[in-house]
Amino acid sequence: MFKSTYFNRSLICLIVTVVFLLHVAGRIEIPLLNKVENLVYDIRLSATTPGTIDPRIVILDLDEKSLAQEGRWPWSRDKLSFLVDILFDYYQIKVLGFDIVFAEPDTSSGLQLLETLQQNTLADNPQFNEVVNQIKPQLAFDEMFANSLKERDVVLSYYFNPNTNINPDSSLPKPVTSTQESPSSLIQANGYGANLAILQDAAEAGGYFNNDRVDSDGSYRRLPLLTSYNNEMYETLALAMYRKAMNITDIRFDYGEGYGEQKRLEAIVLDSLSVPVDKHAVALVPYRGKQGSFNYISATDVLSGLAPAELLTDKIVVFGATAAGILDLRTTPVQNIFPGVEVHANILSGMLDSNFKSKPDYMLGAEFLELLVLAALVIFLYPKLSSIQSIGIFSVLIVVMFSLNIYLWQTLNIDSILATPIIFLFILFLIQIYFGYFLETKKKNKLGKIFGQYIPKELVSEMSQSENDYTLKGESKEMTVLFSDVRGFTSISENMSPEDLCELINEILTPITQTIHQHQGTIDKYIGDAVMAFWGAPLDNENHAHQAVTSALAFTPVINEINNRFKEKDWPKIQMGIGLNTGTMNVGNMGSEFRMAYTIMGDAVNLGSRLEGLTKQYGVQIIVSETTKAATPDIAYLELDRVRVKGKEEPVSIYEPLGLIKALTSEELSSIEKLDNALSDYHQQNWKQAKSAFIALSELQPEKQLFKLYLVRIHEYLLTPPEDDWDGVFTHKSK
Repeated sequence: MFKSTYFNRSLICLIVTVVFLLHVAGRIEIPLLNKVENLVYDIRLSATTPGTIDPRIVILDLDEKSLAQEGRWPWSRDKLSFLVDILFDYYQIKVLGFDIVFAEPDTSSGLQLLETLQQNTLADNPQFNEVVNQIKPQLAFDEMFANSLKERDVVLSYYFNPNTNINPDSSLPKPVTSTQESPSSLIQANGYGANLAILQDAAEAGGYFNNDRVDSDGSYRRLPLLTSYNNEMYETLALAMYRKAMNITDIRFDYGEGYGEQKRLEAIVLDSLSVPVDKHAVALVPYRGKQGSFNYISATDVLSGLAPAELLTDKIVVFGATAAGILDLRTTPVQNIFPGVEVHANILSGMLDSNFKSKPDYMLGAEFLELLVLAALVIFLYPKLSSIQSIGIFSVLIVVMFSLNIYLWQTLNIDSILATPIIFLFILFLIQIYFGYFLETKKKNKLGKIFGQYIPKELVSEMSQSENDYTLKGESKEMTVLFSDVRGFTSISENMSPEDLCELINEILTPITQTIHQHQGTIDKYIGDAVMAFWGAPLDNENHAHQAVTSALAFTPVINEINNRFKEKDWPKIQMGIGLNTGTMNVGNMGSEFRMAYTIMGDAVNLGSRLEGLTKQYGVQIIVSETTKAATPDIAYLELDRVRVKGKEEPVSIYEPLGLIKALTSEELSSIEKLDNALSDYHQQNWKQAKSAFIALSELQPEKQLFKLYLVRIHEYLLTPPEDDWDGVFTHKSK
């Protein structure tokens, strides 16, 4: 039953994972996820916008007041010519950008009618021709406007469209030049709507204002900074104005590596400014806040000279409309009704501040990995947890994802999905809740009743997820046993009150037990201040020796923490001896009709106890047998001795574990080699060489009791050599 249940819920989780991965990769679309993700993006953006006015950029507003004072739009080009002149000559602005297209000739002056009369009806009237020629410059409004645009930092706007019909009188600005080859992934345009050639040629600079990357909900969250037309690059209005303002002629590109043979565009580089973009040169618009993030000045106030000079001098000016009927409205993350002219102003402001959010392509891999990690945690970890633990882990994951997302957004300016992984995790969590806490409750309860009184609850939970059947019947299997004992505990206890002694025991055994449980060990029993634990039952564990040794190594920081607390209470410092052995042991429910216990027995168990007793003699905290060492090849050991322990005839080699081999320093590895060489001389009865070697080792590590022990033995052997059949084994007479 368990196997099919686990398979079914894992299969469902995998199907959900694949669907979400395909959505993130753009292979399929889940509209609800896109909608929620856009909502989360808008909330983050609105919550983190500065909400201040950028005085460097001014909106020259074609507002209701201007229409009332100057007349309806479009204004005659002579008035626009005067507007440009007064902005540059009187107000001394830095750059002027028009968020308006001048696609048609200005016929309001009547010049065309006079020219028609001159060419046809009154062609032979010299007096009429002379008058026409005299007043013609005052009536050629397009030429007047063009003359005002010349040799000034003016950027005219235009737009690309999907049609190929082009007004023959219009003209695109000069394409963007770059010392690098233009990216092949730019958005391709088919047609355009542009300004009269006479105006565009005079202004030279131009930028498009249309957006080919409006989101499905109509919101302007991103905008392409470059577009390709007829194999040439063209720039958006804001980019063209920024380049004019900063006198930047060359555009460079930053390409990411690791995407196969084709490099992928990641940023547009303008001198010291690097604007993060996607492979299509699309950037996220860095909104400063709601409408009003820039100073608005009515166009009529500029024409009349009433506008405050300090608001315009040395400023970047964008001419746009907010008057009813000609207002260019957009939907944005910060406001549903937003003037389009401010979109360009916000991009300009972001360039001036070098403040852009980015959505780098490598984030797709990170988002993939995030979903895979969540899926792995839910599929493999959740079935092993209790309901409270699962809810706790779920809450922690939500907090971690939220915190990481905010960190990426606020600190690294990276936009990453948030709603999608949270919804994904919530769905997987519900699946696990259904299968884990409704269909498997009976099995957990049964195992809890049988083994709950003998083994850690962590193992009970793990056993409940296994398809194996567990009983209390005795069995023989290879396991690892651990004995630990507080040295000199009798003398410590003699000077303490019963209450303090009870508290001291609890303070020692609690963290030691936690450490054993963290390494999947089973507490067999407490024997006063001593702890007996084992690995390998009731749950099969191929790494029982490794986990036992790493658990023993983890005792060191735990004992240090205990001693720090004892020092504050003015209690004596403790030391602990630990012995480990790996071998065949009998395990099961053993005892009497009055009391039963799930425990282990056998010669291998007794040897573990004897090894713990030797730790004090060798001045080490941990001693393991040769069988434990053989079962843990990734751990480094110091060879201590070859001994016969009390009650056993067969000799056994004993070792002190130092830690994982890959974590050791070169000095530690060198010490192991030096000790091996010294022991080799010792076993070959090369006493003088062995003595010199152990003296050198003792000088390097004077606190090491082991080296002094061997120097004493060698001294005795030099005085009284061992018998000819000496096998190098030291026989211990006591436990």
